[in-house]
Amino acid sequence: MQAAGGRPSLRMIQERAQPDPATFLGRGKLLELAAACDEQRIDLVVCDHELTPTQLRHLEEALHLRVIDRTQLILDIFAKRARTREGQSQVELAQLKYLLPRLTGRGAELSRLGGGIGTRGPGETKLETDRRRIRSRIANISAGIEAIRERRARLRDRRQKSDVPTVALVGYTNAGKTTLFNLLTGAGAEASDALFVTLDPLLRKVRLPDRRELLVSDTVGFIDRLPHTLVAAFRGTLEEVGDAAVLLHVIDASVEDRDRRIAAVRAVLKDVGAEEVPCVDVYNKADKLGPEERRQLEASCPDAAVVSALRGHGRRGLLDRVIATIGLGTSCVTLRCDPDSDAGRRGMTWVYRHGRVLRHVNRGGRAHIDAEVPRREWAAFRKRMSGAPLSALTLSPA
Repeated sequence: MQAAGGRPSLRMIQERAQPDPATFLGRGKLLELAAACDEQRIDLVVCDHELTPTQLRHLEEALHLRVIDRTQLILDIFAKRARTREGQSQVELAQLKYLLPRLTGRGAELSRLGGGIGTRGPGETKLETDRRRIRSRIANISAGIEAIRERRARLRDRRQKSDVPTVALVGYTNAGKTTLFNLLTGAGAEASDALFVTLDPLLRKVRLPDRRELLVSDTVGFIDRLPHTLVAAFRGTLEEVGDAAVLLHVIDASVEDRDRRIAAVRAVLKDVGAEEVPCVDVYNKADKLGPEERRQLEASCPDAAVVSALRGHGRRGLLDRVIATIGLGTSCVTLRCDPDSDAGRRGMTWVYRHGRVLRHVNRGGRAHIDAEVPRREWAAFRKRMSGAPLSALTLSPA
């Protein structure tokens, strides 16, 4: 609630086997809520659940107050955080898809549709006009987002052909993903102790100690019960996660409900088809743990990395885990090529860009290069160059 700019004054919980289909709350609890709102002069009621259009309308009629549900609140926070044109379009698309089935009965200016004589009037015309305008706007925004999605797909294909693996940061909102992104890449992306600060994916290079490179991507934060309208609207952004070589699941180690948050993130990863991507758990904010808590965490999660992105602790160890997970071990190889041929120039360029050259000798009009190269990338490069003439390029283990 604070992330949206509001100040909570009252919290009320009701335990029921099933929500009331008409008003969500039971009759007695609804009367209690109405009295409490009147006493404390509350002007907005937020329900931590997605309400049906009928429930929303009945609650507003019973409370004589504006009522919003969990999805509306999250969409409002997203709208407040969106900075780029793409982010704003994605949020607007989610808002319009949420609003469309809820137009009927939203205020006196939109009369409900009725059947029979005397029920067709300005209200029906206004409602249908609004629906047509929203559907048209949804179609226009969807077309724009689809164009961005296709452009992103082409860029991903280009990155994959360059053999530079992508590491995607994922995690619950406010787990410290952007701070860790800045630590790994040296970027100055905006980081804040607030929800959903990052809506657009950020992509930066990381140069490893042996001169190889990784691409690190920062993504939108997840949340428990992430609305499906948001998952659909941000599909293009979340596809960056599914196509990554490895995921870094950033976990706030200092919160009490971290197990629930871990489960929420994994559920979203499953929704976007990224559950099979290799993943490294990264317990962040370790500076907030006591020595004994940290020892217990490291003992219970030996395969995870424990870091403090804010203090700059754990960067090298985390990169070592990423390298091991991706399989960036090196092999010594020999390249013999004709530097005047297209295949020879491509081979030399690739070795110098992706490997560590140990020896380069020009003899008899041919270049002889011994180098250490990543095994994962070497296999892909050999496959790609398999059709090159032997007179132009020869690749072999050293």
